Amino acid sequence: MPRGPMRGANSLDRAKDFKGTIKKLLSYIKKYRLAIFVVIIFAIFSTIFSIVGPNILGDVTTEIFQGLINKITNQGSINFDYIGKTLLLLLGLYAFSAFCAFIQGFIMNSVSVKISYNLRKEISAKIHKLPLSYFESKTHGEILSRITNDVDTFSMNLSSTLSQSVSSIATLIGTLVMMINISTSMTVASLLLLPISVLGMGLIMKKSQKYFSRQQYNLGNINGVVEEVYGGHDVVSVFNAGDKEIKRFEELNDLLYDSGWKSQFASTSMHPLMNFIGNINYVLVSIYGGYLTIKNKIKVGDILSFSQYVRNLNQSSSNIAQIFSLLQPTVAAAERVFEFLEEKEEEKDKAKTVDITDIKGNVEFKNVVFGYNPDNIVIHNFNAKIKSGQKIAIVGPTGAGKTTMVKLLMRFYDINSGSITIDGKNIQDFKRSELRSLFGMVLQDTWLFSGTIEDNIKYGKLDASLEEVKDACRSASVNHFIKTLPGNYNMVINEESDNISGGQKQLLTIARVILADPKILILDEATSSVDTRTEILIQEAMDHLMEGRTSFIIAHRLSTIKNADLILVMDNGDIVEQGTHEELLKKNGFYAKLYNSQFDVV
Repeated sequence: MPRGPMRGANSLDRAKDFKGTIKKLLSYIKKYRLAIFVVIIFAIFSTIFSIVGPNILGDVTTEIFQGLINKITNQGSINFDYIGKTLLLLLGLYAFSAFCAFIQGFIMNSVSVKISYNLRKEISAKIHKLPLSYFESKTHGEILSRITNDVDTFSMNLSSTLSQSVSSIATLIGTLVMMINISTSMTVASLLLLPISVLGMGLIMKKSQKYFSRQQYNLGNINGVVEEVYGGHDVVSVFNAGDKEIKRFEELNDLLYDSGWKSQFASTSMHPLMNFIGNINYVLVSIYGGYLTIKNKIKVGDILSFSQYVRNLNQSSSNIAQIFSLLQPTVAAAERVFEFLEEKEEEKDKAKTVDITDIKGNVEFKNVVFGYNPDNIVIHNFNAKIKSGQKIAIVGPTGAGKTTMVKLLMRFYDINSGSITIDGKNIQDFKRSELRSLFGMVLQDTWLFSGTIEDNIKYGKLDASLEEVKDACRSASVNHFIKTLPGNYNMVINEESDNISGGQKQLLTIARVILADPKILILDEATSSVDTRTEILIQEAMDHLMEGRTSFIIAHRLSTIKNADLILVMDNGDIVEQGTHEELLKKNGFYAKLYNSQFDVV
């Protein structure tokens, strides 16, 4: 599967599983059903008490109108006592409605935050269960976009859609009941344009879903490019590639803009459509209501009440349209989150696993065959036998399969056929976490996280004491340097710390491995990017580290592996030669050619 920001763009032209995602969404929020039930109850109460308001206000209006008529005809006066009591009742109803709405919003926001919290927690746990192949097929920005943008969009919009949908549906039903109670014929007249609204919303939803899915995808691509360019900013500057990266960003930004404005236009067009139809409806109802009043079929106050209900009907219909527009990005984001959570995980460990207590470090590769996919085999019938404590160098040209062998050894990938054993026990019978605890790695690219020097070194052994940390640093020849830093072991560093050189960072990673005290070491060209003086320090630290441990040294600079107990020479996934440095030079074969290509041999 190819990597890069443009991977899989054509897939967005296909329709997404809208119904399937809705089912997953409903299944996911089922655990919050009690809270949502309470929200529904408060939403219904809030709606009921707000709906009866216009009817009471209509009665007040009728009373004022009738009182004025009576006063003009000297048949009575306005009953202000009744009006005052009624208005106080109305004020109480509206206050209680507002209280219910407040409780509803408070609970729904709490549910939304919990959903966001639990989703990120599940995603974090999922990351550590995914195979290495997943991360090698995705950009960092694409994965980060799902953890941040998609989860935020999903949880925030979910809160709005759930609370608004309950209120709007309850308002719609309650309003229709009150309207029918006032006048059935006026209600029928006001609903004549409703089918047009529903049809318009359906057409807009069908169009907009594709654009929302594309918008979320393009946002992930933008994040990927920003992450890549920021991480390699110095390289971009050195090669004067700023204009090129700006152009690449603008191309992706144009795609995001295109999908963004189309999705937003489709989404926001629902609201003005509903307003337009609602205003036409309001005019028709007002004219028809006046006609019925003249015919003495309804009261004057009923026209006011009905007009308010028509507004409520239009408002709730508009809110429902807004809910549908929010539903588009919510489902698009939820789909991407659920896709991530449903990615195939590493196969589970066997019920019975190997005890690692007395592991010595004898390793054997027997007839190992492996390919990242069945049509592309990169390791062909690999055989090697390594004794505990030996230093094994793996050399060969780029793409020969050196790093792949290490990945297979730690079960980042499982082999197609053959076997890999440690102390005669198949690595597939180990628990993965326990198998990997046997290994310590020092890579060419150092990795430090934001934290103190002590925390970074203790990463491989969290319960280590400060004195143990210092002993490891002495063994790695980095203790003296740490003492010169402000704060010493409490100094906060990260990968981008400018006051620590690349070689010093490498020494810190070696100290981390020394502290972890693994059975087997993997050293991947750990001295390739440092100066000669620092290389000597690192080499001394690694020599100390390798004492008594089975060590695999992946090397490109052949001068660093002259003292290896065994050198495995790989080419095209096979061992083409093996032996000591002197033995291989005497053969004058593939290894000798590699060595002579790096040095002038007289």
